[in-house]
Amino acid sequence: MDAENPLKTPVLVLGATSLIGRHLMARLKDEGLDPVAFSRRPPSGDACWIGGDLKDPDLAERLPVAATVFSLSPIWLLPPALPALKARGMARLVAFSSTSRFTKTDSPVAAERAVAAALAEAEQAIEAWCVANGVAWTILRPTLIYDEGYDENVSRIARLVRRFHVMPLSGAGEGLRQPVHAEDLAAGALAAAHAPAATNRAYELVGGETVSYRVMVDRVFEGLGKTPRSLPMPTWLFGLLMRLAKPFYPGATTAMGTRMGQDLTFDSSDAARDFGWSPRRFHPRFSAR
Repeated sequence: MDAENPLKTPVLVLGATSLIGRHLMARLKDEGLDPVAFSRRPPSGDACWIGGDLKDPDLAERLPVAATVFSLSPIWLLPPALPALKARGMARLVAFSSTSRFTKTDSPVAAERAVAAALAEAEQAIEAWCVANGVAWTILRPTLIYDEGYDENVSRIARLVRRFHVMPLSGAGEGLRQPVHAEDLAAGALAAAHAPAATNRAYELVGGETVSYRVMVDRVFEGLGKTPRSLPMPTWLFGLLMRLAKPFYPGATTAMGTRMGQDLTFDSSDAARDFGWSPRRFHPRFSAR
């Protein structure tokens, strides 16, 4: 591979319709590249698209030739697909995982512990396979991803605020967060693919600002043009509220309240050093609808 630029063409984007994928496709186009999108649904615009799923039994026949692969699909789907990608020319892989690998390891919710285990197992399998098969790899682990109006983290809070005009908090909501925008992650993935120093390494990618959960909620209110109205409550009362809300909001769990008081923070200084990671501060802006 070229020592000055590990990114080789053609370029394939797996999961191109994901939060990060739509921004990455646009950035690749801006660089004069013509990426091929592989996803179940067609991406917006005039992108070259191949419909499919990494679990397709005929995957090897469906994949295009690609030297650089960006994987934005759930990372646990990637290991079985690696031989097919290699057969189609993959020499450089940039794959997204999540810091949930670490933060949900001891969750009281079994499904969350299973996600953490699946992330860890997939990362280990990808690293081992790439080393054995001569593929340069980079794994990126974002913290809490947001993209105004599209994500299921910050935008979910915005939907609750629009509906109820108040946001309940478990305790004081003092746990620290580092929200990171999907567009910044797309830029980071592309920068990592270009950077020789980023090969065969994993990085945590945090947002440009560390804030408490309560401040994060307050910023969402401000992004909606509203005066912040957080409602701290005892943890037992918040847990009861989540149990009552579960029929209407299936994602509601008592673990959400527990995490509001936990610091879920990481360090991205190595990413800043190796490929210039410099994300925006957390000031989301939502439409007036």
